[in-house]
Amino acid sequence: MTTAHPISALTGLDIGPAQLRDGADLWRLARDAGGLDVNSPYSYLLWCRDFAGTTAVARDDTGRAVGFVTGYLRPEAPGALFVWQVAVEDSYRGTGVAGALLDALAARVAAGPGLVRIEATVTPGNVASDRMFRSFARRHGAGVIREVLFPSAAFPGTADADDTHEPELLYSIGPLSF
Repeated sequence: MTTAHPISALTGLDIGPAQLRDGADLWRLARDAGGLDVNSPYSYLLWCRDFAGTTAVARDDTGRAVGFVTGYLRPEAPGALFVWQVAVEDSYRGTGVAGALLDALAARVAAGPGLVRIEATVTPGNVASDRMFRSFARRHGAGVIREVLFPSAAFPGTADADDTHEPELLYSIGPLSF
């Protein structure tokens, strides 16, 4: 069963859990987003199978995925949803789709196993993600704590200085109540 979200009235999109058939589209969206670490197509298929309940997909009127949020519940932190990736097709960027995906996913997880906080990592240069997560926190009356989770030195380096990875800042958003 797919649960519609209010954004669908504005954009004609339907937001619901991932389905196995979404795997190729999620890979395409991640690849085309620019700035995301793109995983193998196989991993997106597995994600749609094994983490469908903690993934939200926005589909157009043809059923094609045009945006997604992938996440998982942290085994060591009950009530913590870690958001892995967020991607929206270029033609839908700036329309509120990413925020609607995050809201829909948070509401679904809160109604099931429960949700206390959302966690995500954001590189310092990713202004769009910073704005999206801060906006989510404001909409839900939650605080945001930021701290370095993975410093640049934790990532494999290369001889090319342009290939260094920015640090990943952990955003912890909560407490949440639904």
